[in-house]
Amino acid sequence: MILEIQILSFVVSYFYGIFFYFMLKLNSIILFSAHMFLRIVGSLLFVMFHTLLYFLILLKINYGYVHLYFFLFILLGYITCKVLDKKFVKNKKI
Repeated sequence: MILEIQILSFVVSYFYGIFFYFMLKLNSIILFSAHMFLRIVGSLLFVMFHTLLYFLILLKINYGYVHLYFFLFILLGYITCKVLDKKFVKNKKI
């Protein structure tokens, strides 16, 4: 794979991790106010939608090649956003 495409895939995966964090936070707020059946169906649809969306993004960038390190960058973006969110929420409450 060309280096520019790999770097773009890393950046997109990192920002997708950040996007996924906020969408997961929004999804949890919505799901905890619903019935058990809606929680199960909503969680299933949420996971399917985001899996398909990430694959479609990768399809446009690098013809759909999925590598383990792309998932590591998603995880890195998610963890970064979670740590920053906890830090700012903690400082906001004080």
